[in-house]
Amino acid sequence: MTSIPDPIRSPLLETNDHIAHGFFTRQGGVSSGLYNSLNVGIGSRDDAQSVTENRRRVAAFFDLPPESLQTLYQVHSPTVLTITKPLPTPRPQADAMVTNVPGLILGALSADCGPVLFCEPEAGIIGSAHAGWRGALAGVLENTVQAIVDLGGERSKIRAVLGPCISQANYEVGSDFVAEFTARDQTYEQYFCPSADPARKMFDLWRFIVDRLSSCGIRAASLDLCTYADEARFFSYRRATHRKEPDYGRQIAAIAIRN
Repeated sequence: MTSIPDPIRSPLLETNDHIAHGFFTRQGGVSSGLYNSLNVGIGSRDDAQSVTENRRRVAAFFDLPPESLQTLYQVHSPTVLTITKPLPTPRPQADAMVTNVPGLILGALSADCGPVLFCEPEAGIIGSAHAGWRGALAGVLENTVQAIVDLGGERSKIRAVLGPCISQANYEVGSDFVAEFTARDQTYEQYFCPSADPARKMFDLWRFIVDRLSSCGIRAASLDLCTYADEARFFSYRRATHRKEPDYGRQIAAIAIRN
């Protein structure tokens, strides 16, 4: 019998025996090399059979078959899908999903961007979102909350947790990046601090995401785990870029309603 990965869990989401979740690390899979070991990225150049087995292991954590695991073609958009059955092939281009249907695992892939899991435990509604800076700025988080409300959830009862993503200490950005934020709202200057390079700033994606979630009137928290700094547990796009590596793996955050 193959092993089942042991993901990180948040007490904020563990309020309903019928809802299971996990922020999976890169550990517990079968991939090798750059993708060692639980790479679930279909879009990576990893061996396809290894990715398929890794995704099967993620589904097994939920005691569900591999076809239950739903992931999108993520494009850094504000688009949210409400799903009631497995996604078609090719995968839709969107960055968040919600459902009230048992047996579907909603997954958000990441490798520095913010994976966010949602639940409204009393209504039995769950959601997942891939929130990089572009999607978060464009409204993917607010749209996910609204999709849960549209399904019958009560806003004040929604809970959301930001999983592992890049921390401010490792997220250096240029002046154009800062300008795009402050052009939207001058108060967004608070999410930047000086860099060693006077022409650049350090961006706090963690706080930006949690503040956006909290402003929706929901309970929100962050695991405060940095993908860039913790190579043993997490893949990182930026770390791979700095090392001039040809590709990178993707970890997954996932949530499901038990049958």
